[in-house]
Amino acid sequence: MATMEQCMTALESILGDLAAKPAAQGLDRSLSCRLTDLGQVVRGRLARGSVRELRTESDGQSPEKADIRLTLTSDDLVALTEGRLSFGPAWASGRVKLEAGLRDMLRLRSLL
Repeated sequence: MATMEQCMTALESILGDLAAKPAAQGLDRSLSCRLTDLGQVVRGRLARGSVRELRTESDGQSPEKADIRLTLTSDDLVALTEGRLSFGPAWASGRVKLEAGLRDMLRLRSLL
């Protein structure tokens, strides 16, 4: 099981890369990443080409739903950033869950 510090570093890497892509420039969306094995949720905002306000909270602490929601284990998150796990196969097998509105899903498809 990865530590919360490793997960924050991994998220900052993934989200920073995502935010820097031209297709993300117009996005202003709330984000959440639920780490099932740690019982934590990381929340933030993708806006103006960067990720802002990353913070952690206990799973179930906040009833608000983010516009873009990612659910996975801490080890899978770290594996994604290290290139040991590919997003497509992980999503197809259910190891990674991505939830968003249709318009966001279409835009994310071009970003991932």
